[in-house]
Amino acid sequence: MANPVTSVGESLRGMGITLKNFFRKPVTVQYPEQMRQLPPRERGRHVLHRYENGLERCIACMLCSGTCPAAAIYIEPEENDPAQPTSFGERYARIFQIDMLRCIFCGYCQAACPTGAITLESNTALAEYSREKMLYNKENMLEPLGTSTRGAALAWEAPPPPEARAIIPDFKGVFDGWETTGAAVGKGNLTGQVGVQGAPKPVRQSEQSLAPGQAIPNTLPTGRTLGQGSAKEEK
Repeated sequence: MANPVTSVGESLRGMGITLKNFFRKPVTVQYPEQMRQLPPRERGRHVLHRYENGLERCIACMLCSGTCPAAAIYIEPEENDPAQPTSFGERYARIFQIDMLRCIFCGYCQAACPTGAITLESNTALAEYSREKMLYNKENMLEPLGTSTRGAALAWEAPPPPEARAIIPDFKGVFDGWETTGAAVGKGNLTGQVGVQGAPKPVRQSEQSLAPGQAIPNTLPTGRTLGQGSAKEEK
């Protein structure tokens, strides 16, 4: 049988909590007339970002699509027009779709993106009346021309020093034997062999890498060709 004194004490303690909160101001938010301030790391609607000069940050590297555990992202890349490029890479996303009915808002796409092209923002008003409208296209997510923000990426990154300046890769260099831009490999401005005037000097010079398709010399480190071992080795 329960102790009567203990039971009365627990009842009074519960009533005390009720009385303490009875006179407090209500915390109910009259949505959507009133919008609650969400944390800066809130994972909501996706946004595709641009650089300051208007070019798209997305280089269609497919990393966000590959890392998505729900297979919610679909991308079709296309080669950039050298005269009028869309992004700094060799390719850009001609089609960029996210199925919001599949998305689990894990943020893996934002973490995997090497150029900070996609972020999940604090807009959580995503309800629609049809399934078709839950398929977001590039036009729905891309920042308007003339707008350049980093979005929620700043909430996840350490603050840069005051003298830091954002580097926009504006020239091409050689990376792994191929002519490319720094944005295509997620390294900002390249520091390797460069072929455009005004590019920074290389940190170090390394051996000339073989061009794609060029044959690799068939030699051993000792200088003997493969298949020509000594008589002692053959025995």
